[in-house]
Amino acid sequence: MEKSAKSKKEEATGKKIEKLEERGEKLEEQGKKLERKVLALGKKGKEGVSGFVGFIRAQGVIGLAVGLVIGTAASTLVHSLINNVVMPPLGFLLGSSDGLKGLSWTMGVTPAGEEAVLNYGMFLSDLINFLVIALVVYLVMKWLKFEINKK
Repeated sequence: MEKSAKSKKEEATGKKIEKLEERGEKLEEQGKKLERKVLALGKKGKEGVSGFVGFIRAQGVIGLAVGLVIGTAASTLVHSLINNVVMPPLGFLLGSSDGLKGLSWTMGVTPAGEEAVLNYGMFLSDLINFLVIALVVYLVMKWLKFEINKK
């Protein structure tokens, strides 16, 4: 009887080992499938990134961004030129200590008892600022030899 009990245990252990081996094979297959899927996703990801980079290059997005940064810096420089160099002499000639921004016209008193003031100096300052920026853009376009469409 001892042999039969021992052989039954061995047989049961053998079946357990077979089942474990089958599970191991199934897990190995699933791992390979998962690996293939990950590799496929990686290829799609690379294609997506390279497509995005191609779009940026083709559409000139980098050039646009560089132009925006340079334009912002140039705008700051032109504003400083206008506010610190052009406006003070103009204001002095027109009788304002604040440059053009200090020019105003008092129209009278409102029914509420407050003075009605028209600050036309701010408008003139902004107008000159715009004209100088437009001139700078025009000169840069000419300097870079871009064609300006004439209508």
